[in-house]
Amino acid sequence: MIDLGARARWLLVLGGVVLAAVLFAVPAAHAFEGRGGDVVVIDADEVIEDDLYVGAGEFRLDGTVAGDLVVFGGTLTINGTVEGDLIAAGQSVIVNGTVEDDARVAGYALTVEGDVADDVIAAGFSLEGTEPSSIGGDVIYAGYQALLAGGIGGDVEVGGGAVEIAGTIEGDADVDVGGTERGESLPPFYNFIPNLPTVPSVPASLTVREGAEIGGDLSYTANFEADVPSGTVAGEIDFNRYVPEEPEEEERRQPSPALMVARWSFRQLRRLATFLLIGVLMMWVVPEWTRKLAKNLEDKPLPSLGWGVVAIAVFGALMVMLVIATVLLTIVFGAVTLGGLAGRLAVLGGIVTSSAGFSFSLLWRYVTTIVISLFLGQMIFRALNSPAEQNRWWPMVLGVVIFVIVTAVPVLGWLIKLAAVLFGLGAFWIWLLDTLGGQRAVPAASEGDSSE
Repeated sequence: MIDLGARARWLLVLGGVVLAAVLFAVPAAHAFEGRGGDVVVIDADEVIEDDLYVGAGEFRLDGTVAGDLVVFGGTLTINGTVEGDLIAAGQSVIVNGTVEDDARVAGYALTVEGDVADDVIAAGFSLEGTEPSSIGGDVIYAGYQALLAGGIGGDVEVGGGAVEIAGTIEGDADVDVGGTERGESLPPFYNFIPNLPTVPSVPASLTVREGAEIGGDLSYTANFEADVPSGTVAGEIDFNRYVPEEPEEEERRQPSPALMVARWSFRQLRRLATFLLIGVLMMWVVPEWTRKLAKNLEDKPLPSLGWGVVAIAVFGALMVMLVIATVLLTIVFGAVTLGGLAGRLAVLGGIVTSSAGFSFSLLWRYVTTIVISLFLGQMIFRALNSPAEQNRWWPMVLGVVIFVIVTAVPVLGWLIKLAAVLFGLGAFWIWLLDTLGGQRAVPAASEGDSSE
């Protein structure tokens, strides 16, 4: 058995959950029903006889899905019944109803208030199993915090910074909170991020509440021993003090081939998760703009390539001009004894230059990837004569999966990335020229009308 270490193990769990959500979300050739839109609701009297695939900003299941339910988007609420597996990825995933098989979920706020008959495999910022919830199998979770207050019929394996056990676990519990120190329950930046779902406040490190029950053993890794109430654990308690790895020792160690493969696989899963999150955000917030860029690429492929080269040259020249202008103005103002103003000018120039560089990096690194992926997915669905070509989500998802797979190939992947950047930047440049040209044309047309 390969020992990847606790951190690598949980990272692979996270990547696996995201990959499962994506791969199952790509429509099969038959035996499924697909729905999409800003808001999708399955009414209480509606029964979906096949598997159901959904991409939506807001989704609510009040009825029944006889097969598997695969859904991703913003707020996902399961009030009804899923007779198969639930595979969900979104900002918040709430299970109020019944899942008769496994639940594989990923997102910011994950909540189980109903019943899951088998395993729960999850990754995200927060996982909450409320007091009335019931999970028949195991719970495997990687994230920042977890509150387990319901009933769990199997084992629990959790990795995070804040874990609280307040319910019943019939099997063993294996918890890894790493080197978390006692302190605030949530990260210091949490309260400054708007429009985030509400999550419970879980104390840092491991907390075992009075009244909790663990039928097997409790094994945990932490900076300090947790206060475990007497009689809570039926089996043995094994405390492992967290020992951080020394970077120098890690660098001196020669990784095994298996570990190198595992690290490479995780990097690809991380790329996949990142591009999917960016893609969902773009297709949710600016879908028409994203489609417009993909349309520019389709209608003007060669001009897009040429304008992409121009865009890189223009940006390079702009950065050089900003640096030169900042230095010259700072020297000039310093020479006329306005030292304080010169210093502020230098800071302002640095901010403008770094902001321009950061914005351009987001454009060529992420926006171009999503535009190319959307274009690729649309072309594939069009070749298959599939109505999914017009769906907001499926072309982007399929294109991102293919893009990550192809660009993982050495040498070829680098060339494809370069082509994607050039074509994507060119499509953006064409949109920018069209936009600026349209703004100039409006006053000119108005003057012509008035002269008549």
